[in-house]
Amino acid sequence: MLHVTKHLFCSAFFLVLKLHYWVFFLTTLLIFQAEIDVAVQLLLKLKTDYKHLTGQDYKAGCPPPENVVNQDNGAATDGIDEEDNVDPWNVSTSNAKGVDYDKLIVRFGSSKIETELVDRIEKVTGQKPHRFLRRGIFFSHRDMHQVLDAYEKNKSFYLYTGRGPSSEAMHVGHLIPFIFTKWLQDVFDIPLVIQLTDDEKYLWKDLAIEECHRFAVENAKDIIACGFDVNKTFIFSDFDYMGSSPEFYRNVVKIQKHVTYNQVKGIFGFTDSDCIGKISFPAIQAAPSFSNSFPQIFGGRKDVQCLIPCAIDQDPYFRMTRDVAPRIGYPKPALLHSSFFPALQGAQTKMSASDANSSIFLTDTPKQIKNKINKHAFSGGKDTIEEHRKFGGNPDVDVSFMYLTFFLDDDEQLEKIKQDYSSGALLTGELKKILIETLQPMIAQHQERRKQVTEETVKQFMTPRPLNFKL
Repeated sequence: MLHVTKHLFCSAFFLVLKLHYWVFFLTTLLIFQAEIDVAVQLLLKLKTDYKHLTGQDYKAGCPPPENVVNQDNGAATDGIDEEDNVDPWNVSTSNAKGVDYDKLIVRFGSSKIETELVDRIEKVTGQKPHRFLRRGIFFSHRDMHQVLDAYEKNKSFYLYTGRGPSSEAMHVGHLIPFIFTKWLQDVFDIPLVIQLTDDEKYLWKDLAIEECHRFAVENAKDIIACGFDVNKTFIFSDFDYMGSSPEFYRNVVKIQKHVTYNQVKGIFGFTDSDCIGKISFPAIQAAPSFSNSFPQIFGGRKDVQCLIPCAIDQDPYFRMTRDVAPRIGYPKPALLHSSFFPALQGAQTKMSASDANSSIFLTDTPKQIKNKINKHAFSGGKDTIEEHRKFGGNPDVDVSFMYLTFFLDDDEQLEKIKQDYSSGALLTGELKKILIETLQPMIAQHQERRKQVTEETVKQFMTPRPLNFKL
């Protein structure tokens, strides 16, 4: 009996030693990994700071240019040490130039859209890259090279973007993802699904369900007016589609099962006082990333790659989606991220549908557009004409110039405006006049197209049905 007890004691002792060894080994690995992560983040920060100082991307073996001057023109606050606040519901920065997107790429772990990728898109499509790509308005991506690799092997993909319908009228900033998505649909000749998250707005806003759904239908008219092909586009309200598509709901539940409460709190900042609808909503926005959520379009196939053009504040939803995808047997969605469209008052915040004077709305008259720009558009010019002629303006913080980078298609004209404004040859009032003359006809044409969108047209786009395309 004593011999058996001694044997059991020795076995237990050696087992404890083994456990201590493995705990020590794994702890050491985690420490090394943490140190590696810190080193990588430090290197990325140094590259970001290098670009801020020199105005150029860092390249190994290339010394920085001599006599580097960080020109600010006296109009902007650097705010280089301050963290920008970017999440799906709030965007703010202390920098008059707007969010530091290089730092945001580092924080979010995405990849910068380099010239090489823009050139490759041009080669694959045979089309001149959209101005949003040429000018870095879409500046970041996830797995776009993978999408192009597959496309070159005749494996198609589909597009997914969306809109949270919080008001009846949309503003020009809301058009950015739809303008670019239409271009992608045209040049790649692929299907598109557009999610209207009326359920999200009911959960986050003090609105009735019926009101949110009505906003979704009204917003759909503006989206349709962008010129999407009805034979290749499906627009859906969450309130309508969730209840009629078992496949969509099954994917929502699969995603919900694979994301813990702690994870969703960490990603989105939810608190214990948030309703359970908010906590479960991210799975609903994630579900359209998977092709078998739309059996009427893809016939139950779950292997069709999804590409999501969106503003980068929506990226947290899709980081979660990409983490879940391989665990439920689906391909990760790829993304193209856009920068934010600034408020008239400056690039510190994005435009708000709730503040009429922060935005140019798609319902505004030519007179309203003129008055808003003249009265509210933040200027990068000097206080007096004499100072402006002598020192020039700062286009980096001037909202009128920022808007022209979004909507003026002619690259040479835009560059001349920039040079003239920077040199003082072009005054602030003259720059605003150019913007007014650019936006007035653009919005008038949009309003005319919207008038042609009937209730029957909306029904066509929003009815679940097969689409006309080749995979």
